[in-house]
Amino acid sequence: MNQEKGFTLWFTGLSGAGKSTISKILEDELLKRGKKVEILDGDEVRENLSKGLGFSKEDRDINIKRIGYVAKLLARNGVAVITAAISPYRQVRDHIRNENKEFVEVYVNCSLYQCIQRDVKGLYKKALTGEIKQFTGVSDPYEEPLNPEVVVETHLETPQQSAAKIIEKLEQLNYL
Repeated sequence: MNQEKGFTLWFTGLSGAGKSTISKILEDELLKRGKKVEILDGDEVRENLSKGLGFSKEDRDINIKRIGYVAKLLARNGVAVITAAISPYRQVRDHIRNENKEFVEVYVNCSLYQCIQRDVKGLYKKALTGEIKQFTGVSDPYEEPLNPEVVVETHLETPQQSAAKIIEKLEQLNYL
């Protein structure tokens, strides 16, 4: 029996860059193509799998490693896994890449200015006033990926254009 090839599509980018929006568009497209799909959204995983963790570097790394581990389990069972978490630190993303053989990193690039303008959750406002400490991009670093397989520019592209770019790369890499 020929098992479906799973993979991990690892989104990284600032809060409000468009990771969740693009994830949902991709989920719909992959389902249309007959793929089994699971989205591991950073906020949901933090609520259900990483409850009690704070936002120190150590806690963030633990959270991201948990997401990576679940993604690996799902992908090896033929699931197309889409992760949508900020995952701000390069070292832990590289660790996940090494642990997950079928791995595609997507840098969801959006200017800090544009993310602040969008501020869908009101988090930047709180971070800029000091109400939220250790907020990625404001008071905590975000380390851009050095060699992602795909870069989408959500301050210049529509979510549909970004998703199309990712689908094209998945086809080139023979995941679709």
